[in-house]
Amino acid sequence: MSLSSDPDIGTDQATDWSGLMQALGPRFAERAKLHDADDTFVAENFAELKARGVFAAGVPRALGGGGATYLELCNMLRVLGRYCGSTALTLSMHTHVVATTVWRWRRDPEPFERLLRRIAEQNLVLVASGASDWLAASGTARRVEGGWRISARKIFASGIPAGDLFMTQAVYDDPQAGPTALHFAIPVTDPGVVPQDNWFVLGMRGTGSQDVVIEEAFVPDSAIVLQRPAGKWSAAFHLNPGMIPLPLVYAVYLGIAEAARDSALAFARKRPADPGLPYLIGQMENDLACARMAHRDMVEAADTGEPGPETTNRVWMGRTLVGRAAVRVVENAMEAAGGSSFYRASGLERLFRDVQGARFHRPQERTQLRFSGRLALGLDADAD
Repeated sequence: MSLSSDPDIGTDQATDWSGLMQALGPRFAERAKLHDADDTFVAENFAELKARGVFAAGVPRALGGGGATYLELCNMLRVLGRYCGSTALTLSMHTHVVATTVWRWRRDPEPFERLLRRIAEQNLVLVASGASDWLAASGTARRVEGGWRISARKIFASGIPAGDLFMTQAVYDDPQAGPTALHFAIPVTDPGVVPQDNWFVLGMRGTGSQDVVIEEAFVPDSAIVLQRPAGKWSAAFHLNPGMIPLPLVYAVYLGIAEAARDSALAFARKRPADPGLPYLIGQMENDLACARMAHRDMVEAADTGEPGPETTNRVWMGRTLVGRAAVRVVENAMEAAGGSSFYRASGLERLFRDVQGARFHRPQERTQLRFSGRLALGLDADAD
């Protein structure tokens, strides 16, 4: 079943989510300069997105949401990335949790319908802790009456200043089953959830990706949505982060690359007599074409595939290819623009810093290379 199939979408009611981003984008871009300069969260942009129902865009219309397809969500983030990388990247973190939940709902509605309806009805903003929770997960879960006491420190919690629910994990050392990762949502307003004001970084400065300390917070049994073996591959892990999140996240970096290319061309046209310039622009065009083709394949794999090593491999290879190409596009854009690109006023300097984030989302390139190499050799790609 395709992620993009939504029988509840009526063509006369469908929102043009990419068009909405184009309408909001110029205002967001102006604010992006200010938030980048003073290391603050893009709060005003998030408020506008909330007012326009964007956080429910991916929820099926039957459940009160916007009914956007997976492809539409990717395109929405790609367009937004051209204007404000921080807003787009933070939105992608919310959006991939919604898209994963929708995928699960289509196959088993009962456990996931309530959350999706709440997202639509209450306009909830979800914050994910994926950077802290890879195969092994992080944090500890201690069994108490009626639930669990959770202690953890999570990093890169993008959007936490505006978040409503923190979607995270902790590990319970089960005496019989062994270490077990528990997946759950906890209100950001819980007294045991303590964001840290420590997001002072190279790029993507407006994402508010602060550390979050969880101090003996109580999570009831009813809040546990998934249990999996910690440190071991499973179908759940191939779904997220293997399949769904990365095409959404890397749509943002593709958008940044496209913005850099357009900016570079505007600068380059001012000096048409430079004999070396067409070669540099041609290289930039090649790299951008590579990024677009690789991203298109990532989206197709996530939209039509099923969780498993082959789909994960296809998406992860795309992550490396899009990331490499996007970084090269912005590097060449700066060179084509010349010394002007070194000034903050050009905008290219911020795009250069923001696109560096493409290097760091899990799985980083060396992990992908090992996974893909083992799969090609017929080895167990899931093995440590």
